[in-house]
This record gives sequence, structure tokens and C-alpha cells, in this order.
Amino acid sequence: MIHQLNLCHKPFVSIKENRKSIEMRLYDEKRSKIQIGDILEFTDLETSEELRCEVINIKTYPSFVELYKDNDKSLLGYKSDEKADPKDMLLYYPQERQDKYQAMAIFIKKL
Repeated sequence: MIHQLNLCHKPFVSIKENRKSIEMRLYDEKRSKIQIGDILEFTDLETSEELRCEVINIKTYPSFVELYKDNDKSLLGYKSDEKADPKDMLLYYPQERQDKYQAMAIFIKKL
């Protein structure tokens, strides 16, 4: 199955340049349908460029705090000189949505 997902420019480029191999999303009704072996088709919100990745693993966590603790920041798309902070996810998901759903780490391989 192919899933269409939008991405901000910075994480899109990180995946494109093989610097990010975990996509973080809320484990809500839409994303809970994603399965290992599915294809994620990302669209860069700034350039409309598209990129396809295969889902190679999925892990769910009670929150983004636990997801960040369990995964190396470089896999999440952070550079070595950047601080990885779960509060960064507030740019994408308001706290009330984060409180309602679990967090998911989607391990991807660029095609």
C-alpha cells in the first residue's frame, strides 16, 4: 500500500540525503494503517518534490519523549551539533493531540 505524507522542507532533505531514517508521526487513525513493507510517498511542502521510501519497521511509544530516548538523534534527522528535543514535535502536533495518541517511529529506507 502507498501512503501519501507531507513533510516540511528540512526533514524532507534529511531523508533525501540519507541523514534521516526514522519518520516520527502520531499513531492516530490514519497512521495506524501503515504496515511494514508499505511505501511512504513524501511530498516536500516547500518544493512539491516527491520521494518514496519503504517501511522496514515500526515501533510505537507512549509519547515522543520515550521515542526520543530510545533512538539515536541522527536517525531522527538531527545533526551532531543540534539538540534533539521532543518538544520540537509541537511544531507539527499540538500537545492535546500528542496526549490523545501514542507516538510512532517509522523506520524507512529510501527507494
